[in-house]
Amino acid sequence: MTIWIDQDNCDGCKRCQRVCPYEGIALMDGVARVTDRCTSCGACVEVCKNEAITSDITPRAVPDFSEHKGVWVFAEQTDGVLADVGLELLGKARELARDLNETVSAVLMGQDVAGLCDTLAVHGADTIYLVQDPLLKEYRTIAHANVMETLVNNYKPSILLIGATALGRDLAPRVSRRVGSGLTADCTELSIDVDENTEGSKILWQTRPAFGGNIMATIANRYSRPQMATVRPGVMEKTIVENVNAEIIRISPTLNEGDIKTRILERVKELPKGTDITQANVIVAGGRGIKGKEGFEMLGKLAALLGGELACTRLIVEQGIMAQGSQVGQTGKTVRPEIYIACGISGAIQHRAGMMGSRYIIAINTDPGAPIFDVANWGIVGDVHEIVPEMIAQLSQKGSLS
Repeated sequence: MTIWIDQDNCDGCKRCQRVCPYEGIALMDGVARVTDRCTSCGACVEVCKNEAITSDITPRAVPDFSEHKGVWVFAEQTDGVLADVGLELLGKARELARDLNETVSAVLMGQDVAGLCDTLAVHGADTIYLVQDPLLKEYRTIAHANVMETLVNNYKPSILLIGATALGRDLAPRVSRRVGSGLTADCTELSIDVDENTEGSKILWQTRPAFGGNIMATIANRYSRPQMATVRPGVMEKTIVENVNAEIIRISPTLNEGDIKTRILERVKELPKGTDITQANVIVAGGRGIKGKEGFEMLGKLAALLGGELACTRLIVEQGIMAQGSQVGQTGKTVRPEIYIACGISGAIQHRAGMMGSRYIIAINTDPGAPIFDVANWGIVGDVHEIVPEMIAQLSQKGSLS
C-alpha cells in the first residue's frame, strides 16, 4: 500500500501533517512529503481539500456476521455461589439484546451447579448453557477456556460479556485469542449503535477509561465476532425479570485431565480486612482536600453517624493513610451507594468512573469549578473542615442537615 502526493496540487496547508498520528508527513519547501514513518493509514487522504494525496489503499471489507446472534454472559461461580458481576451483566445484556432484537444467554460451568439456573433466569437469561463436569469443579484456565472456545465456535454469539474479576481477567483474553476476536477490558459503559443509516450499525460501543483515565475511549469491533468485553463488578445494575422460563441446554464437554496441565492442590482464602465498601448504602469519601489522618478521623465520625463506610481516592492510599480496599475509582473499587458524600475530592475522571452509579452524590469542595460538581446532585462550596464538623454536630443532636 502506498501514499502519493501530487506536489503541483499541494498548497502546503498542513492539514495532512496535523492529522497524521505517526509523523508520516513532513513539510519541505512548502510542500507535503511522505516520510519513512508513514504507515499508510490513509488519514491524510481524507483531509486533503485539493485532492493532492492519493493512495492504492482499499477499505477493509466487513465480513458477513449474519449467523452470529445473541448476547452471552459468562456466569462466574465459585463453590456453587454466583458472582454478583454475572448477574449485573445479565441486566445490561437484556438492554443490548433489546436493541438488537436478540436473546440473552448465560454460560454456567462447574460441577453440580444446575441449581443456579433459576437465579440466572430471574436475572435475565433466556437461555442457559449448562456445562457440568468433575474437571470443572475448580476454575482451571485451560479447562474453562477449552469449553468456552467450543461453545463460541459452535453457537456463534454476537456479544460475549465477562466480569473483570481475577478469574474473568484470566479467562477473557485466552478465549479472545483462541476465537480470533478483539477484547475491550474494564468497560464502564456498553451500548448498541442503533442508527440504521450508518455503516456497521448494530455494533457494540464499548467505553472505557484510556490514557491513565484522562479520557473515555469508545471502541468498536467491526471485523470479528463475538464482540468481547470485560466489565468490573458494581458498574452495572442487577435487574429482576418475572415469568421467565429459561431454556437449559446441557453440554457434555470433552475434557481430559492430562490436557489441563494444572491441578489445584490447596486453596488459601485471605480474610477481607474491614468492610466491603461495594456493599455500603452510604459512603463518605475523602480526597486531596482532607489533610492527614486527623481529617479522615473526622470523616469516619460522619460515616458512623450515617451508618455508612469510609472511602478515599488513590492519592490517599498512596500516602498510606487508608488501605487499597477503601479506594474508589478506576484503579480501585466501583460503588453504587444510595448516598455518596465526596469531601475534598476534585472529581478527576479516574475517580468518577468508580462512583457515578451512586443514587445521590453530595460534593463538598472549596473550588466552585471542581469537576465533581458536574456530577453532584447537591454541591457545597466551602471548607470541608468547617462543613463536616457542623454536619456531625447536627447529626449528633438528631437534627437535620437542611
